[in-house]
Amino acid sequence: MTEILARTVEVTRRYGTVTALDRVSLDIRAGELVGLLGPNGAGKSTLVNLFAGLRRPTSGAVELFGGSPRDPARRRGIGVTPQETGLPPTLRVGECVDFVAAHYPDALTRQALLERFGLADLARRQIGGLSGGQKRRLAVALAFVGRPRLVFLDEPTTGLDVEARRDLWDGVRRFHDAGGTVVITSHYLEEIEALAQRVVVIGEGRVLADDTMEAVRGLVAVHRVAVTVPAPSDVAGLPGVLGVEHHGARAHLLTNDADALVREMVLAKVPFSGLEVRPTSLEEAFLTITAQPRRAA
Repeated sequence: MTEILARTVEVTRRYGTVTALDRVSLDIRAGELVGLLGPNGAGKSTLVNLFAGLRRPTSGAVELFGGSPRDPARRRGIGVTPQETGLPPTLRVGECVDFVAAHYPDALTRQALLERFGLADLARRQIGGLSGGQKRRLAVALAFVGRPRLVFLDEPTTGLDVEARRDLWDGVRRFHDAGGTVVITSHYLEEIEALAQRVVVIGEGRVLADDTMEAVRGLVAVHRVAVTVPAPSDVAGLPGVLGVEHHGARAHLLTNDADALVREMVLAKVPFSGLEVRPTSLEEAFLTITAQPRRAA
């Protein structure tokens, strides 16, 4: 059975009267690439902070490598990029890497780490003189300096341009392909869709869905049928149409049964071309899952 690297068991975390996490049980297994999705305030960052030993649960249990996440020896086996970082502005980039690396017995060299994340030409620059995107890339790079088994990346590509984001995705994939385990939170749904094998959707502090990417999409039994028609109104009223989006001459129809809808168009003698049928996107599934009323306790 695959080793469990981190887990929560019936964890609740409150901040005053606010319940950030409500009886959350979750296992992170070796070799997984897990995407945590949820609206702002859903509890994603709180969960990461609990796994990293930066917060204690109000109730329930948190384990890291079979013990307490507050144990320094266990924490050396993880890397963390928090949502917000405050790196010393007067330190040079290379000095910052050396400082963090000194806390690990087998850290990557400065040169190896900076080259891996495209920061080698910034080694002598003061952190205070970096752009927001460069600081974020450095914060992500520091999560990997100690050769961790498990990495938590909380909104890692915030502030990065498209090219820098895709470079970081490649770095995450290489780490995972080499046997590393990754937990990533992101409000970029295409980022989770591009990287994650397993998706955990959190809403109002509870786990609303936890499965493979395909299975989470399948929780919402809706397909999108795109066609070019002379008048989109010709198809809007057909049986089985749950919703219509208009994109010029293209009509995007939401339906539970794509085959039946196409038959209805043929029977109604609606002229159409450019037929495309695809399953629910992660974004559509996410919006539907998080919009559902919360179940009573």
